[in-house]
Amino acid sequence: MTLARQATETTPARAVEEWQRAYARRLLVTDLVVIVFAVYGSQFIRFGTTGTSLRIPGLDGDADYLLSYALVSALLAAGWFASLAIFATRDRTIIGAGTAEYRRIADASIRVFAVLAIGAFLLRSEVGRAYVLVALPLGLVLLLTGRWGWRKWLLRQRASGRFLHRAILMGERQKSLHVAEQIARDGVSGIQIVGAVTEHGESARELAPGIPVLGAYDSLDEALREARADTVVFTGADTIDPRGMRELGWQLEATETNLVVAPALTDVAGPRIHARPVAGLPLIQVDYPQFTGRKYAAKRAFDLVVATIALIVLSPVFLTIAVLVRRDSPGPALYSQERVGLNGTRFRMLKFRSMVVDAEAQLPTLLDRTDGNGVLFKMRTDPRVTRIGAILRRYSLDELPQFVNVLRGEMSLVGPRPPLAAEVERYDEWARRRLLVRPGITGLWQTQGRSDLSWDDSVRLDLYYVENWSLTGDVIILYRTARAVLQAQGAY
Repeated sequence: MTLARQATETTPARAVEEWQRAYARRLLVTDLVVIVFAVYGSQFIRFGTTGTSLRIPGLDGDADYLLSYALVSALLAAGWFASLAIFATRDRTIIGAGTAEYRRIADASIRVFAVLAIGAFLLRSEVGRAYVLVALPLGLVLLLTGRWGWRKWLLRQRASGRFLHRAILMGERQKSLHVAEQIARDGVSGIQIVGAVTEHGESARELAPGIPVLGAYDSLDEALREARADTVVFTGADTIDPRGMRELGWQLEATETNLVVAPALTDVAGPRIHARPVAGLPLIQVDYPQFTGRKYAAKRAFDLVVATIALIVLSPVFLTIAVLVRRDSPGPALYSQERVGLNGTRFRMLKFRSMVVDAEAQLPTLLDRTDGNGVLFKMRTDPRVTRIGAILRRYSLDELPQFVNVLRGEMSLVGPRPPLAAEVERYDEWARRRLLVRPGITGLWQTQGRSDLSWDDSVRLDLYYVENWSLTGDVIILYRTARAVLQAQGAY
């Protein structure tokens, strides 16, 4: 019997393939229902139940052609559904985590309607504008909502131990430990590290708590069977040469085990990574982060639009909070504090006052009681906080006046946390990179722990944002911020 025939239906890899196909079928059915609903719903909203037709002018004086809008909707729905498949929106490598799935859905949808517009122009036909203006946004929103709902379902399944990739780390101990920490920190990758094989195979020692060392490199087959793993994550090993890597690939191919190679790159987002195969070498090119250009002009425009709308819509809330703050304790409703912003520029950050007026004067007597992370002063039960201030802080309502700072150009909606000058003086070279972009009202630090974060984690998250910003990522952070604020996670 050849090695290729040793894989059976009961292998872990086949089990993973089965749930991935089942999940993709759920997405396919949901996409189809959404598209049909959006297209025919827009037809009903625009034309009702009448048998309206699309008029296509004939050529050289020929009679016009009439095309039923029911047929137009059928063609549009089919094209839209096919576009989702062409853009691989249900690809197993992107579903369940990251923003690539959402970006591909948006690209596929917009291009279908672009083709529709070009086709209507070439045929000199006028497709109902209201028909298109309802179908596109309605369908796109429902598609994204459907994928979001299925992703939440998948995460719940993974939290209960289902629909996971059981992976073994293979590589030198320190490199494997680093990869294990990164995967554990992510929390949504769907990869469960069940063991490791290292250069010496010290089976008596764990790589990390809950990750046993199952042996040396030459015992990989046995480790895979013992752990029922479907994936090998190769973290790097100087003793394994290119020929050894090829043989490893052949060995895993025989049992249909996935091979994932983890390069020595940390906190680099997908859009900055490009594969460049050269003479059989899978080279990886990493783009440097850009801090100027159209991308940041779009970010500034987004900030201005959202901040303006927020200030108009929330003006009654501002007035109510100002009255409550003034009634709760003597002093002004607003409080300003000097912070350090873009490229070290100092500015006055606005907040609703949540402490007594002489809070700064009382600070020296409280420094030895800090609950902060070594650099930032924080207290879970700060005696300077007023009654209404505790509520404002719990739900981050004290931050609302910073929309004014956004309009002034001193802050952004999303960015690193705005530091105090005293904090900046303690920055090392890495931490100073936080000042390469405008600080934000919210950021990754706000969605992943807030005041509970350690200093190292706070810096890591801010640096990740600085170097990997995207408009899609900003929208996701704003959504996650709203969720974290409503749940009052890590706020004090």
